[in-house]
Amino acid sequence: MNRRKFLGAAAALTATAAYGLEAPLPRRRYKDGIDLSIIALGGIVVCGLSQEEASRRVAVAYDRGVNYFDCAPSYFNGEAETKLGEALRPYRSKVFLAEKTMHRDAKGAREELERSLQRFHTDHVDLYQFHAVSSMDDVDKILAAGGAAETFFAARKEGKVRYVGFSAHNAPAALRLMDALELDSVLFPVNVNAWENGGFGPQILAKAKAKGMARMALKALAFGKWPAGMKESDRKYPKCWYEPIADREMARLALRFSLNQEVTAAVPPGDERIFDMALELASAPLPELSAAELTGLKTKIATLEPVFRA
Repeated sequence: MNRRKFLGAAAALTATAAYGLEAPLPRRRYKDGIDLSIIALGGIVVCGLSQEEASRRVAVAYDRGVNYFDCAPSYFNGEAETKLGEALRPYRSKVFLAEKTMHRDAKGAREELERSLQRFHTDHVDLYQFHAVSSMDDVDKILAAGGAAETFFAARKEGKVRYVGFSAHNAPAALRLMDALELDSVLFPVNVNAWENGGFGPQILAKAKAKGMARMALKALAFGKWPAGMKESDRKYPKCWYEPIADREMARLALRFSLNQEVTAAVPPGDERIFDMALELASAPLPELSAAELTGLKTKIATLEPVFRA
């Protein structure tokens, strides 16, 4: 699908939504006829909450149209998986569950996959991803004999994994992995600061499109790295390792930037307040930024170091 048709289809979906807090969330194509909500709920959102509150939030998100849930066992030492897994029990057959592993070896990846399946009370995940591929060494280990790739593709044959992909924290490593394996999707930073000021993102988008891979956006609402020297105790959003965009107007512009880069969906920061704002903003039309809007946003957001640079 070309850029105009891709964005036009999304705009048509958005145009049918009612305005306001209760507007349903638009969806876009992942692949094979699967349509995903343009905002995903990341597992960190439910961390630090009671199970009752976590389940309530998941129910509200589902009712708003969220059908894409992203998690990892490393999020708060398994708390995200445990709480999200319980909260999703009534909806598991109706949603798209994306999971990850930091293990680069087949044995570790297999053990983590089996544990994730138990925590989510399910027999499969919809998308299994190499988590935070950050170096060529990561790629070497994934591709090696006995590497994590063996588990991924074996699990897909077994029906425990429907699709395989990865999340990218390093551009050269991402490009190499996409050339080495037949992957279904890539989850990567599509962030105005990293993209425009750090040069990170466009090369991954181009390669993924050439490979026919679905594209999912990370860090759409990242302002940048926390200021150097800031104590963790002074951070207003302690569940975020970077400073999120909390200003509503700036967030609206940043989300418009990210969701107009031919991606299926965006995963907002793990803070529940930021997630709520992203859900509301994404329920309204999100036209492409004008040149003046992009220039203004780049200037404002460049006050912090990008979360990633090429």
